[in-house]
Amino acid sequence: MNARHHLALGLLASLAAAGAIAADQPVVGLITKTETNPFFVKMKEGAQRAATLQGAKLLTAAGKADGDNAGQVGAIENMISAGAKAILITPNDSKAIVPAIKKARAQGVMVIALDSPADPVDATDALFATDNFQAGLLIGKYAKAALGGKPAKIATLDLFPGHPVGVSRHNGFLAGFGAADITAKTVGLAKTAEVVCMADSFGDQGKGQTAMENCLQKNPDINLVYTINEPAAAGAYKALKAAGKEKGVMIVSVDGGCAGVRDLKAGVIAATAQQYPLKMAGLGVDAGVVYAKTGKKASGYLDTGVTLISDKPMAGVDSKDSAFGLSACWGK
Repeated sequence: MNARHHLALGLLASLAAAGAIAADQPVVGLITKTETNPFFVKMKEGAQRAATLQGAKLLTAAGKADGDNAGQVGAIENMISAGAKAILITPNDSKAIVPAIKKARAQGVMVIALDSPADPVDATDALFATDNFQAGLLIGKYAKAALGGKPAKIATLDLFPGHPVGVSRHNGFLAGFGAADITAKTVGLAKTAEVVCMADSFGDQGKGQTAMENCLQKNPDINLVYTINEPAAAGAYKALKAAGKEKGVMIVSVDGGCAGVRDLKAGVIAATAQQYPLKMAGLGVDAGVVYAKTGKKASGYLDTGVTLISDKPMAGVDSKDSAFGLSACWGK
């Protein structure tokens, strides 16, 4: 056998070995609500980083827009066909996605919900997410301390009816503010005597501004605003500024995106509860790789952490400043 034949056989052997490695490579899928929201962009970044470190192949997909269930169903089917052993998903519709999740699990795929639970929660193998009730609790405690005994007239700019994240944050805020009868198990959006206006913002700046304008018409003496997220907070601030009321009203929020933390630093938001999408997705990929290699499934709920961010700390309420918030934020 001449040298050329040896070389050819060696090349074939190395290609075969590479093929075997590729065949054994764990495949994990990530399906987010959208491709554009900075939160999900950061989540994808965290998943890719973990996949690279673990030597896994990451498949990604997203709904066309918030609420696109059909797109997520199609993505699950495509990922199963592509050999995914684990799928991480942020459900656009927590109930409508359940049949597709059941089909995936019946075929031996582990499914982990990220950020938002399925309905029922146990439709997925596990949930890796922020404790949204705790996020609300932190900003509620902060607002109570910051008002210093002054009577509160509260507007809540919520998400949209029935969404579990919106309910948990809203109820956590009221519990943190002092409502004794509200817990993480309270069903639906609670209301206390201090709440003079409740409106849906859909987590959107423009809708948040309109919601705040409507609340000011109902009660011009509002002095505290809770918002589901920081885009809604930015909208609320615009409405307050247009009405000449921005200096006498405190806004508290949830998310900890970079734009939101910059708004906090500029005095638009008094406090926000920061969550960590990069960590959420990274831990999800790690769990997917463990399952692909060992068959050991993740189960139950994993709290991925939340930190109160404020540049005006209050006694008895643990917080970190905007410098920390900017070092740990997501988005642009």
